[in-house]
Amino acid sequence: MTQPTHDLAQLNAWCRNTLGEHLGIELTEVGDKYIVGRMPVDRRTHQPMGLLHGGASVALAETLGSIGATLQVDIREKACVGLEINANHLKGVHSGFVVGRASALHVGRSTQVWEIRITHEESGALVCISRITMAVIDLPNKSASPKA
Repeated sequence: MTQPTHDLAQLNAWCRNTLGEHLGIELTEVGDKYIVGRMPVDRRTHQPMGLLHGGASVALAETLGSIGATLQVDIREKACVGLEINANHLKGVHSGFVVGRASALHVGRSTQVWEIRITHEESGALVCISRITMAVIDLPNKSASPKA
């Protein structure tokens, strides 16, 4: 069962008090089996040489893939948790913003696979490509769901 349509304010509220908020991740667009968000390239997301940290790119990818997957299930009964993520870092970025677009490759009853393409907002250059596999699990307590 697919979730009812969520507005961006509600989805961004899910990220409050999480790693996503700390890194400055903002969800900017959501559609049928895709979600888009952006993240600043600054002191929070740099590695020591002043480039975007690969782990920050992976955090953006996992945030987008996890929320995208969650939007495909009934959150009163199911949760989506990461099984595996990989990332190829293709280009260094020093400043500005990166934009991630997560697109569903497979949405099944027990697993989902999402591809996340991260580009530099200013130049359009492909910075990272990632793929995440999500497990769809039953909630142990049917009242537990992402915070509203």
